[in-house]
Amino acid sequence: MYIMNKKNILLWGLCLCATMGIASCRDFDEVNTNPTAASQDQVLPEYLINRAIIAAQQNPHVAERAFVLYWKTGGHQHRGGGLAVGGFSDGWSSDYYSRMTEECLKPLTDAIAMCEKRIKDGTARTYDKSLQQVARIWRVYMLSELCDNFGVVSIDGYQGANPTYVGAKEAYAYMLTELKEAADILATAPGSDNGETNKLDRAYGYNTAKWRAYANSMRMRLAMRLSEVDATTAKTHFEEAAAAGGITSASDRFEVQEKDGWDDLTGVMSRQWNHQILSPTYSNLVLGLGGVSSATQLTDSRYSSHIKPADYLGVRYDKHFPLTTTDPSAGFYMDGLPGIIDPRAYKTFIIAGDTENPDFCFYPSWSKAATTTEYKLKDATDKEKDFKTINAKYTWNAWVGGSWGDLNAINDLVQVGTMPRLGLKYRNSTNKRVFFGEWETYFLIAEAAVRGWKVPLTGKDAYEKGIRASFAYQGAGFVDDYLTSKSYNRVGTSVAWDHTEEPAATVTMKCKNGYTDKMEDYTYHYPDKNSRLYKKAMNDHLTKIITQKFIANTPWLPLETWSDHRRLGLPFFETPAVEKALDNMPQLTSSNFETVSIDFFPQRLPLPSNIINGNRQGHESAVKALGGEDKVFTPIYWAKKKQ
Repeated sequence: MYIMNKKNILLWGLCLCATMGIASCRDFDEVNTNPTAASQDQVLPEYLINRAIIAAQQNPHVAERAFVLYWKTGGHQHRGGGLAVGGFSDGWSSDYYSRMTEECLKPLTDAIAMCEKRIKDGTARTYDKSLQQVARIWRVYMLSELCDNFGVVSIDGYQGANPTYVGAKEAYAYMLTELKEAADILATAPGSDNGETNKLDRAYGYNTAKWRAYANSMRMRLAMRLSEVDATTAKTHFEEAAAAGGITSASDRFEVQEKDGWDDLTGVMSRQWNHQILSPTYSNLVLGLGGVSSATQLTDSRYSSHIKPADYLGVRYDKHFPLTTTDPSAGFYMDGLPGIIDPRAYKTFIIAGDTENPDFCFYPSWSKAATTTEYKLKDATDKEKDFKTINAKYTWNAWVGGSWGDLNAINDLVQVGTMPRLGLKYRNSTNKRVFFGEWETYFLIAEAAVRGWKVPLTGKDAYEKGIRASFAYQGAGFVDDYLTSKSYNRVGTSVAWDHTEEPAATVTMKCKNGYTDKMEDYTYHYPDKNSRLYKKAMNDHLTKIITQKFIANTPWLPLETWSDHRRLGLPFFETPAVEKALDNMPQLTSSNFETVSIDFFPQRLPLPSNIINGNRQGHESAVKALGGEDKVFTPIYWAKKKQ
């Protein structure tokens, strides 16, 4: 059994008292006078659990790097470079890793050990057994977060200075068992009736039923992660967890309130220099999806003249925008608003230049970048000459990232104010950060049903409940019409469960020639098999589920959108532009970009140097457990196999 020394108890207690106001400092008077007098009555497990939940929220320094620049980029929830094109920062990774191990996993391990000691020596409070299970459940989440980033993790709780590491296969076996055992115990263990203790749980107030539901939903999430590599284990754990019941209502959602400032509870997306612009992936998924017109959604007169027909692609500027990408919308500028779009899109990303919208984000506040919508295109043959001035106000565009090469010299349009950006409500630290939403449970059950596993709902029922839950969370309307729609989005997927007909390879649409200003017919190509990682279909049930899950999980759960793509190759991710070679992704070229492989998408983060330099033996065990090179494009155990 792990034994805490009194020095560690003292340090944790003093730190928690001073920084969080969770107990009166006079409780520690004796400790301050006599350090050897620290006792289990003075340092309580709920303090440590509270610390771990708050730290997992991430302070702005860690969040803007891990959550925003790693997960949201890797998961294509916003337009960006960095990890999306194979880049990473060892400093960012080290900061994140140290924070999560020191401030989350170590206190959780101590809390578990403390509860165990109390139970064995007969000094436990009635609810210490429940607190122990809560600590086990939250430790699993933290272990899964680290494992899904790096592909390896130490499951011994980071007790010592030099932990050893295991790969995702062993880690997932451990985590699934931990969740099962903890949930089973919580079914009968008494909860806390101590109001002061309950205040320290910012998610559930130590409500054992809610924590049990979360454990079951987490077990479903992790079990499904194994679906492509160990279907037997995945099925067993999933079916048991689904039968026990997970998060299926808004009241059970795992979320933690953000607040303004610069501490652990400050919003993860609050840093103003992170623009968080609409990604082509998200845009291609929502454009045309659901059959609900922009005219129906945007009833204010300021929008009416900007709404385009449903079959209109925009203005073709194929000399000014990159074409070396699998983005099916490449080369186009939408000079208005789309005819049909998913109703959640306008709730999540705010139209360019729509400053009258109360959710419009004016960040960065120190400049006019967000409100400047007018820029120039240069002549394609003479970059010293102006070709056209374009005002992007009331438009919807999401241009591909990557290398634009020489096009940068003639296209000045790709600026903060010319593209939709994440709404202010997600960025001003007034919201609650969602760690697990009820919609995810439903989409997981829907996927399980498609796989033929025994679950309490049909695939269709779970799928539609997930969509309804997402619409309710976003405050979006027209869900009944949406659920019956057979209209395809830009990658060939529709909403209606029973509509699984594949789109034709091409469809004729309208566009304007940007160089002649004449209207033309344009043959639009949906992504073909060579340009997709998931090659089975574009409109089967699995594609529908993961498409909806991606939209619903934006913007709070980017690690999940990244993980789904690594696991399944879904939803469709466009390749970055490669007009010139990418420094960190030389395997992607202008000659091979149309034939897609997982080598074109980041798979993990390399291990930080603080492991390499401080724990050589541990690093060696980690690389061995990974089963491949310690690089960005080495797949994690549960991820989709190489094509």
